[in-house]
Amino acid sequence: MAKKSVFCIAASRAQAEQIVADLKDAGFSNDVVSVLFAKKAAMRDFARESYSKGLEGIDALGGVVGGALAWLGGVAELGVPGAGPFIAAGPVLGALSGGMMGAKVGGIAGGLIGMGVPELEAKRYEGKIKAGNLLLSVHTESMDEIADAERIFEDGDVEDICATGESVAQQEREHHHTHV
Repeated sequence: MAKKSVFCIAASRAQAEQIVADLKDAGFSNDVVSVLFAKKAAMRDFARESYSKGLEGIDALGGVVGGALAWLGGVAELGVPGAGPFIAAGPVLGALSGGMMGAKVGGIAGGLIGMGVPELEAKRYEGKIKAGNLLLSVHTESMDEIADAERIFEDGDVEDICATGESVAQQEREHHHTHV
């Protein structure tokens, strides 16, 4: 069975960290959860946090990953031509590094399309990430886990939930989110 994924947009790092913590508490492993965000947004958040919390959480990427996000696997900086540096963690990192090279649509959107995200949604995600939002995703082969991830995303009050690898249920969900 092909992997299925659920994607969403978090408006802030605090919101993303809460969702990642909720995914962890629900039993998801750190190798199926991904996050992607612009480094400039992370540095701005880190500057505010370090002022109030001291220097905890500094890492090789200059302190941009800490808290619940530090639990994620495979954190790295990803250079996107024409868009600048991004921070990626989890399966999305490998998919984007490989997917961006051969995609018809370049940048983040091209990599997301390669992961099964519809083109319109992928372009919307890229715009929101560039604007300072965070992309979260859960990758799994289990429909039950996909439903759990969607529930956690919905409870976290995120935007633009999109599931890949589904048929009728996905179309109904997209229709619902488009007309809300």
